[in-house]
Amino acid sequence: MKRTILAVILLFAAITSFAQKLPADQILGTWQCSDYKIGVYRSGNTYSAKLLWSKDMFEADGKTSKKDSKNPDVKLRDRPVQGLTHITALVFKDSGYADGKLYSVQDGNTYSLKGKLNGINDLETRGYKGVPMLGKTFKWKRVQ
Repeated sequence: MKRTILAVILLFAAITSFAQKLPADQILGTWQCSDYKIGVYRSGNTYSAKLLWSKDMFEADGKTSKKDSKNPDVKLRDRPVQGLTHITALVFKDSGYADGKLYSVQDGNTYSLKGKLNGINDLETRGYKGVPMLGKTFKWKRVQ
């Protein structure tokens, strides 16, 4: 019995020591999921992202960027959606990202955001209001 417990402890220690810990800046770059493409960049001690593409970004001509018409700030409703800052204030904490803000052009709301890198090319984010359990998860792939 003692040997089994010792073997399990050693196996667990070996597995956790080989676990890949990615540096905070590994999130930098271009990421895409089925509906969006974003460009993540460093902004001081936090991370932000610009909206590069979305399935609803352009007018019927396919070239003209839609306007940020649902923005709660009336003065910002004429700005183009393409290239606007979509994510702000994302902080690297405990091997993950937290305390971020996600501005949604679809409804003009700002949501809380957290995320984690599941690998060099795999990012998972969750946007939510109030409780993360009530949010929506996005799985992103790095664009090479």
